[in-house]
Amino acid sequence: MFTGIVRQVGTVRRVGRAEAASRLTIEMGAMARDVALGDSVCVDGCCLTAVSVEPPLASFDVSAETLRLTTLGALREGARVNLEPALRVNDRLGGHFVSGHVDGTGTIRGVERLPGEVRLEVDVPPNLTDMMIMKGSVAVDGVSLTIAALRQNAFEVSLIPHTLGATTLQHKGSGERVNIECDMIGRWVKRLLGDAGAGGARPGLSMHDLEDQGF
Repeated sequence: MFTGIVRQVGTVRRVGRAEAASRLTIEMGAMARDVALGDSVCVDGCCLTAVSVEPPLASFDVSAETLRLTTLGALREGARVNLEPALRVNDRLGGHFVSGHVDGTGTIRGVERLPGEVRLEVDVPPNLTDMMIMKGSVAVDGVSLTIAALRQNAFEVSLIPHTLGATTLQHKGSGERVNIECDMIGRWVKRLLGDAGAGGARPGLSMHDLEDQGF
């Protein structure tokens, strides 16, 4: 479990391929000293397991499924990535609960620079916006952000200077893909109300159902 508060920006030093999977070796700086073999680390929003640690480097195996569903398959040597260690029980929760299980990818449609903030507009499939609400939380490349505008196929977030300076989002431009994880609470609400695409889930709540319950 993570919080979406990026601890450090790392640099990809090696990308190894093994059949359909991959191994990433990342220079993590001082953060590597706190990572042990088998620890979970959030890399650009994806929960990965450390399979080798030789500070300041750590290596992570990436499955074919993760490569397919996220942007990690596009990483090359020299790429910069957002890093966050796993949440400890007594840690402060500065962002929101982030599992590191990416729901899908989005594409940055626009970057608007305003006084004191940068506004990002991100295109995503409707099945992701269905799990979002205005002023709710979303993780973009592992960064905990608040939704400032929401449409059927897109959402907007506002980035303050500190967030820009502490993450890779300062380098993102129009057309770039980013990893998206919706708020965990939104996932559960969608499931409980009945997601037609979630094989076996009960039908969604209708106006007739609400009227029967006295609403």
